[in-house]
Amino acid sequence: MLAVIKTGGKQYLVSPGDKIKVEKLDKKEGEEISFPEVLLLEKNKKIEIGTPRLKTATVEAKILNHGKGEKLIIFKYKAKKRYKRKIGHRQPYTEIEIIGIKN
Repeated sequence: MLAVIKTGGKQYLVSPGDKIKVEKLDKKEGEEISFPEVLLLEKNKKIEIGTPRLKTATVEAKILNHGKGEKLIIFKYKAKKRYKRKIGHRQPYTEIEIIGIKN
């Protein structure tokens, strides 16, 4: 069973048992969460596509932990103007485990 969910402005292809990192969610670790924005569902080799989402399907997940991604370096430079600027960034994320897909 597969599903495509939308969260944090991104789409993820998930199946039960998968562990994925999504944009940070404001929930506590160990809490269960449901994603109602299911865009596609594959069950028994039958595919259902939502317009834009499936009304009855939901994906259940458990929050494992919160963290920060790898450090990115943003460097701006203008030649011959003595301008340079260096900034670092670490994007926060939430790691979740997909428990089940309900139709």
